[in-house]
Amino acid sequence: MLGAERYREFRPIDLTDRTWPGRRIRKAPRWLSTDLRDGNQSLARPMSPERKLVMFELLVRMGYKEIEVGFPVASQDDRDFLRLLIEQDRIPDDVRITVLTQAREELIRDTLDMLKGAPRALIHIYNATSPLFRRLVFGIDRDGCRDLAVHATRVMMDHAEHVLGDCDLGYQYSPELFNETELDFSLEVCEAVMDVWQPEAGRDIILNFPTTVERSLPNVFADQIEWLDRNLSRREHVCLSVHPHNDRGTGVASAELALLAGAERIEGCLFGNGERAGNVCLVTLGMNMYVQGVDPGIDFSDINAVRRTVELCNQLPVHPRHPYGGDLVYTAFSGSHQDAIKKGFDERERRSATTGTPVGELPWEMPYLPVDPKDVGRTYEAVVRVNSQSGKGGVAYVMSAWHGLNLPRGLQEDLAARVQAQAEAAGGELSPERIGALFREEHLYHGDPFRPLPLNREPVEVTLHIDGGARQAGPGAAEDLASLLGPWGIRVLAVHITEPPLHDTHLEREPLDGRSPGEVVIYAECAVDGGTSWGTGMHADMAASAFSAVRAALQARPAACPEPSRLPLPQPLAAAG
Repeated sequence: MLGAERYREFRPIDLTDRTWPGRRIRKAPRWLSTDLRDGNQSLARPMSPERKLVMFELLVRMGYKEIEVGFPVASQDDRDFLRLLIEQDRIPDDVRITVLTQAREELIRDTLDMLKGAPRALIHIYNATSPLFRRLVFGIDRDGCRDLAVHATRVMMDHAEHVLGDCDLGYQYSPELFNETELDFSLEVCEAVMDVWQPEAGRDIILNFPTTVERSLPNVFADQIEWLDRNLSRREHVCLSVHPHNDRGTGVASAELALLAGAERIEGCLFGNGERAGNVCLVTLGMNMYVQGVDPGIDFSDINAVRRTVELCNQLPVHPRHPYGGDLVYTAFSGSHQDAIKKGFDERERRSATTGTPVGELPWEMPYLPVDPKDVGRTYEAVVRVNSQSGKGGVAYVMSAWHGLNLPRGLQEDLAARVQAQAEAAGGELSPERIGALFREEHLYHGDPFRPLPLNREPVEVTLHIDGGARQAGPGAAEDLASLLGPWGIRVLAVHITEPPLHDTHLEREPLDGRSPGEVVIYAECAVDGGTSWGTGMHADMAASAFSAVRAALQARPAACPEPSRLPLPQPLAAAG
């Protein structure tokens, strides 16, 4: 690609003794949602006060304690929403709202005036500090840039004393474009601001360091944060905050490495809304901690409701592949993935039965699923979806989880081949209902189970598989079935019992062909003409179920029984086992 020589590498800092790579995230940071400010300002149709209130109430329900509610001097809607929260007493006692303003005297005064009546609040002042902005936008040198931040802090403190005497007012300062600013100058400005604010016990300051436009690798940002963590004075009274953007697609990584490097607070938006490529995603960050055993302190237990509300307020869809919340993130179409997931669920059922521990309390160890979908309010319904790329594992999962049938491996392969052919012909995926219907059409016997089989002179050799959901399969089932079916020309080679089907209380199983709970399901594996044919029987009588399974298998091989048998009709078969 031509033109790469026009760009310059973002130079890392010299921090050879960095310590953050050896650290671990062991607790959640302080979170600030800026959905109502930074997220809102990026929308083609900014939120009305009504939509803002919906978002605010969602954030409160989820557990966010710091919420940036707007830039009130920038728009009438932001101003109206701020006053609505204050005048209607909608701010919970454990929530602190934040308002943003530039480091300009008249804007600071106006912003503070709009906070009148708030019991607690935080004012967030910023000015751009990078060399490019100092030269190109403001035409000031380093001293002028530092003095702008200092003067803004003094104005804020003086005016707040006069108009917000009853408000518990906190202070946050951000050197905008921090990641592009000389580190020593960022430190100089922050120290000058602190000299005015005088942080102490009970009077902390939030120093917020944004990657206003993400330019570097995440490890470079981590080095910058660790350098500040080491060099800021009055560190015990400073909350080191970060505000990552996602221009390079590494906002989450930048935030996580910044935590390792000493950051204590993260600002972002639900599902990463924001200018250009967005702010860091608070959902991804919180859930990344959760799946590492760290409670994020935020409730994602109904992630679908969170996503629907965010889409309503932002008037933007959440991508179906968005981590943790997208429609397709818990779904496998690949055959090998489906097979591994099916085996994972089977293993959980076995461990539960062996240990007596409920499945939902077992440690989560599952191929391809980093989090249990149920933990975020999703079901297993869409974990496996079947198309032409799917294999026996996906079909077996659908038959087990949806229809309560745990098919033997050979039958899984046979049905999967038929399903794949149908999916290719349809050019899309097949629903669980359609897969169940195909199973009924191809493998289930629907007629009179007591009709005699039209067999050749040679007996039919079969291996029977009793579905693991059957309660009637006792230890003598194999001998009983062999003796009952033998007189009708059926030689039973072996009888196996499959594992029980998956039990998902979130799914409404679809009974096959009016199957009742008391029926026994038996699969017949018949050796016919050098090949194998499969059939399924369902009946309250175990022998009748086996007889039907053999008949269903032979129906697929009509050459195996050309002449009707002259055997008399059998008497009703007694239940075996």
